[in-house]
Amino acid sequence: MKKTLILAAIVLMSASCYAQKNPLVKKSKSIMMSENADFSEARRLMGEALEAEPTAETYYWAGMIGYQELTKENYNQLMGMGVNQAKAGAAVEESYKYWLKADELAMIPTLDKKGREVVDTKTRNNISKKMLEYYKNQELVKYGIYLNEQKDYAGAYQAFKLHIDLPDLPMMQDPKLQNEMPKDTNYLQYKYYTAIFAVQSELHDEAIALLEEMKTGETEPIAVNQFLYQEYVALKDTAKFVATLQDAVVRFPQEPWFLQNLINYYIFSGQEKTAIDYLAQAIEREPEVAQYHLIKGNLDENQGNYEEALKDFDNALKYDPTLADAQAGKGRVYYNQAVKLNEAAATISDNKEYKKALDEMNAVFRQSLPFFEKAHEMAPEDRSYLQTLKALYYRFGMNDKYEEVSEKLNNL
Repeated sequence: MKKTLILAAIVLMSASCYAQKNPLVKKSKSIMMSENADFSEARRLMGEALEAEPTAETYYWAGMIGYQELTKENYNQLMGMGVNQAKAGAAVEESYKYWLKADELAMIPTLDKKGREVVDTKTRNNISKKMLEYYKNQELVKYGIYLNEQKDYAGAYQAFKLHIDLPDLPMMQDPKLQNEMPKDTNYLQYKYYTAIFAVQSELHDEAIALLEEMKTGETEPIAVNQFLYQEYVALKDTAKFVATLQDAVVRFPQEPWFLQNLINYYIFSGQEKTAIDYLAQAIEREPEVAQYHLIKGNLDENQGNYEEALKDFDNALKYDPTLADAQAGKGRVYYNQAVKLNEAAATISDNKEYKKALDEMNAVFRQSLPFFEKAHEMAPEDRSYLQTLKALYYRFGMNDKYEEVSEKLNNL
């Protein structure tokens, strides 16, 4: 006998065995379909059947146990007896997973009696109809909502993910089925919730995959991009979180959150010039936000742009006259310039020039004094303002004020 004929004979023998009903499957079916079904016993028998005969048909009937249990729970609800959502939802997930395996096996070609390759479309069609039923009745969504209420976010993610994956399953690609599973606003909202459950479960890769798919869409776009940024931060992927912020700054100019976080990143990473450029954008969009001017003033001061810093602090006070840090900022610009003059004076050997340099230095120190006094009036509990005032009063021999400030510091 030729090798190909031997193979055909083996396949036909297998097909013949498949046609014989497994008695364990038959018994399990009888139990699950009965009025007082013992689903635990049905599962036990089906487990033995799967070990003995792991075929598409056996996996199909293994999934039917969960389907029948769900049917019973839904009937109880209809009759006013309430539904055990934990049991119903677990049954749906169980049957879903068995049917995925059944479909996988059903699509493996076998040889019919005439030696032609065939697949088990009947089993696939039976499964797809029931999967569509799950989808339209939102059985997995119900289960996910229940799990969320129990704070089982990983479980909620799993349930919602199975739901949103359903339209993309190979068995669901028939156009008639697709027409009944539109990826409409409800679908996209469920996809958003799936991503949130992944975030809550710290399933970072899973969350990022979903959020990346949604970041340019119309479903909760601002929140989606905020979560995406935070997920990349959690993974310490600097390049990705910066790129996310940069893209969002352009796409959502009305939402300052992205720009503020981008500015903070550049400040804390030592890229102050870039931070200043983005602050200028922020000020152009929202010129009345005093904090933008204040932060820009601090950065301009650090960069040695003293005149620009003074303008920034003045603008901050224009929009918020009570901003003590802006008053202190102006005082600090003069104070630090005076410190530099003092350092320069120390290198002068000529007495006359040295005295002239000291006078110039003290004049600049005096310019800082009223701003720190004003800042202290606005924020009397701030130690830094008091400490600077103490140093200035000592420098100028203002003993009464020096003692007063010292006492305040001791009492804080």
